[in-house]
Amino acid sequence: MRAAVIYESMFGSTRQVAQAVAAELSDHMEVDVFEVGEAPLVLGDVQFVVVGAPTHAFSLSRPSTRAEAALKAPHGLVSTQIGLREWLEAVEVPAGVQAIAFDTRVDRHLVGSAARAATRKLRKAGFRVLAEPVSFLVEGIQGPLAVGELERARFWAEELAASSAAMAG
Repeated sequence: MRAAVIYESMFGSTRQVAQAVAAELSDHMEVDVFEVGEAPLVLGDVQFVVVGAPTHAFSLSRPSTRAEAALKAPHGLVSTQIGLREWLEAVEVPAGVQAIAFDTRVDRHLVGSAARAATRKLRKAGFRVLAEPVSFLVEGIQGPLAVGELERARFWAEELAASSAAMAG
């Protein structure tokens, strides 16, 4: 099985989660990791996609919220091109590709979620959504990840590998 982990990240926390997920998945399948601006718009032989993004204004980022984030980034943003929202609206999805979304967010009790918005867009694009989205917490807008979140991301990825293999088989 071949997987792609595609992430949008402003200050680096979402990238850290994506890299941890990809590292764990790579024990079970071939995995490519892409910052969303570098992600292919045609998936080719990928059977499983994990997408991740930071929660901005209760949803996926928009050009305006990315511009606001840039004003708060002393060392620049990780993602400087398109966001996950735009990628999901443009990607060509072969039949049967499984997918799941995660986000990073400051407070688990906030009403909105980039991962929930991404899950809706995954379905609309034609992906077969594997499970409910997951949120990983950050200590503040610029991070860092909350204590234990990278370990939780690795455990989640282990569960994803087992679930995607079972559904593919």
